[in-house]
Amino acid sequence: MNTRVPPDALDFTPAVGDMPFTPKQRALLSLASELGRTKFAPRAAQWDETASFPFANYDDLRDAGLLKLCVPESHGGLGADYATYMMVAAEIGRHCGATALTWNMHICSTMWTGVLADGIAMTDAQRAEHAKRRELHFARIVNDGAIYAQPFSEGSAAAAGKAPFGTTAKKVEGGWLINGRKIFASLSGAANYYGVLCTEDKGDEHPDARDTLYISVPATAAGFSISGDWNPLGMRGTVSRNLYFKDVFVSDDEQLMPRGIYFKGAQTWPAMFFTLAPTYLGLANAAYDFTVQYLRGEVQGEPPVKRRMYPTKQIAVAQMRIQLEAMRSLFTRAILEAKPNPTKDEKMRLYAAHYSVMEGANDIARLAIRTCGGQSMMKHLPLERIYRDSRCGSLMLPWTAELVLDRMGRETLYEAGEKDD
Repeated sequence: MNTRVPPDALDFTPAVGDMPFTPKQRALLSLASELGRTKFAPRAAQWDETASFPFANYDDLRDAGLLKLCVPESHGGLGADYATYMMVAAEIGRHCGATALTWNMHICSTMWTGVLADGIAMTDAQRAEHAKRRELHFARIVNDGAIYAQPFSEGSAAAAGKAPFGTTAKKVEGGWLINGRKIFASLSGAANYYGVLCTEDKGDEHPDARDTLYISVPATAAGFSISGDWNPLGMRGTVSRNLYFKDVFVSDDEQLMPRGIYFKGAQTWPAMFFTLAPTYLGLANAAYDFTVQYLRGEVQGEPPVKRRMYPTKQIAVAQMRIQLEAMRSLFTRAILEAKPNPTKDEKMRLYAAHYSVMEGANDIARLAIRTCGGQSMMKHLPLERIYRDSRCGSLMLPWTAELVLDRMGRETLYEAGEKDD
């Protein structure tokens, strides 16, 4: 990675808006913007059209050092904190939604085990165990350029945090036996390791979400398989097929967190589930950017016809900018105050930011298509893809738009442990 610090003022406005960035943040945002403009955006249509994984983009991410973005510097990574990752992810999402969304799954494998885990209470023995094991996982990424996936969904209430995972891990000598399946598993067939959330099988009939395990399964493990078609509305380049585990043995060292720590982490760090949002903030920026360029007659390859003189177009752009600025402001505050054990107000803002981005991205894309008119439906232009990709955000577990509304209403009206008589 080129670590030359750019000027104090960037020559573009990042997807998160204009902020007092640190030198490291400016350098990383400049890198993400350069990759996005010159590499990711020109290729985005091909991943969408063929529903194929963006391997070429991952080669670029690897070469730029961005696969190790959130690996601590002490382990050979770039040492980016939570807020910095969220800023950079939004910039990548601005140019290719599928790349940003899948990159999030990989980065979270390092962030959850890195900076987030440092804020989770552990015993001395658990801390020592975790430090030893994450050294192995970090080294795979830093030294070998390995890609980690993070399969979550199972088609049940588990991914929403309302039930134990159906995928199970049974303790055996030297490791674990994993059985079950995951659906919507992004990076299927592209990852070297799959960070699977599963419930410890203790031999009784009372599975408990508190016994959730976070374990890495190598792509080459016996009994592991991938199947199913992938032909969705949007985010087609994520290639999120089905994963199956049939008596898959993994060693103890494949644990990404010690027993019981994932559940504790989910209670401690709610912002860990906000990391899907930057992709969609980036898409909202992309829809706005295209609309401005189109109305000014500046879209590359299109006739230089200006449409900016019509009041209806001007009003629509103003409405889009107002909504985008509101999304940016909520998003920025949420990422800057993200921390272990947030206050109630901080959690409410986090939920509000997530909902605003996931629903707002499609609102802006919808308005962009209406404003740009019939040409914007054509597949040689990016707006119809941005529209389809942006519609997927509010469907993503564990915080779908519906679940966020449910959480906000319930947690506003009920204090912890409170019930109606």
